[in-house]
Amino acid sequence: MNNSNILFSEIQKSAKKLAQISSEQISEVLETLAKLTLSNINSIIKANRQDLEKMDPKDPKYDRLMLTKERIEAIASEIRQIKGLNSPIGDILEEKTLENGLLLKKVSVPIGVIGVIYEARPNVTFDVFCIALKSRNGLVLKGSSDAEFSNKEIMKIIQEALKVHDIPMEAFILLPPDRSATDELLNAVGYVDIIIPRGSQQLIDFVRKNSKVPVIETGAGIVHTYFDESADLDSGKSIILNSKTRRPSVCNSLDCLIIHESRLSDLNKIVEDLLDKNVEIFADEKSFEILDQHELINLANESHFGTEFLSLKMSIKTVSNLDEAIEHIDRYSSKHSEAILSNSEENIALFLNTVDAAAVYVNASTAFTDGNQFGMGAEIGISTQKLHARGPMALKELTSYKWIVIGNGQIRS
Repeated sequence: MNNSNILFSEIQKSAKKLAQISSEQISEVLETLAKLTLSNINSIIKANRQDLEKMDPKDPKYDRLMLTKERIEAIASEIRQIKGLNSPIGDILEEKTLENGLLLKKVSVPIGVIGVIYEARPNVTFDVFCIALKSRNGLVLKGSSDAEFSNKEIMKIIQEALKVHDIPMEAFILLPPDRSATDELLNAVGYVDIIIPRGSQQLIDFVRKNSKVPVIETGAGIVHTYFDESADLDSGKSIILNSKTRRPSVCNSLDCLIIHESRLSDLNKIVEDLLDKNVEIFADEKSFEILDQHELINLANESHFGTEFLSLKMSIKTVSNLDEAIEHIDRYSSKHSEAILSNSEENIALFLNTVDAAAVYVNASTAFTDGNQFGMGAEIGISTQKLHARGPMALKELTSYKWIVIGNGQIRS
């Protein structure tokens, strides 16, 4: 057994001890963590600044990397929200007695040990730890070098909270940020039960192609909003602006506005607020001809469709009907979040029944695709696949189940 397998074996053994921890103990750990987070705001920001100094402020990841006093206070608030959630562990999902007298119970259990590989998002360190602890799963974190100092400082605070309450610290570890640690995690068969990559499509593709451990894909969002011929202009403008500019560096932000050709006359009104927010627009030929000249408006090419911009950039595609809009989404979507703005019940029903995505919206901003916004507490990621979990993954999605069979001497003939 090599050194990395010895490490993963210890994590696995420690994770099994989490089943013996009471819900009250877990709540105490999370409350302590929230308090320690608030009392260590300055040290977290200091470590975060070391990471920020290494990154170009124009990099789309810069905003996701940044931790401010307000963001850290919000993290502490989320920790307390998770504390107040019911743990799904031990829930009886199904129960029945067979004709032979056997009592069957289908019971929710932890997955075991979860590996998370993520890029420049130090808040993930907090989020994932909290829901892993609450669902009694062991955790192997593999952050990027971009957030090395931030992650180390956060993990130090997490370990302190665990130590205070005598919870096995070995069940939760942060691997070094180098590539060799990633390779070891991807090959930890028999020790790590699933791996969840959070980050760019490049990261997700790499993990999927190289992991020998089962993978749940999360993260990449190529998001469309279709402005239908019957859409309300004022409401639509507000939704589009929020979807694009609320926080452009996250995976639920708008990448492509699809507009019905009959509404091109409204396009200049639709984009005026976007331009005021310095959104750079790549418009197809039909929409480009309609739009007033502006330094932020450019003629689109093929590369501008199917791109997750993660910045103040977006494309515009003109279509002649709903079928064309759905075809465009089918071609370029990452199956994360898609929206229709419409007052046509027929078109709304067709869109909802046809578009293949983890979250499909009607007359609302895609910015709501978030575990906390969905009332699930913090999330471990947004799953864009269909096996095991889809959409925001929180406590329930970090469980499996087992059958408990209780008899009184039955044998099978």
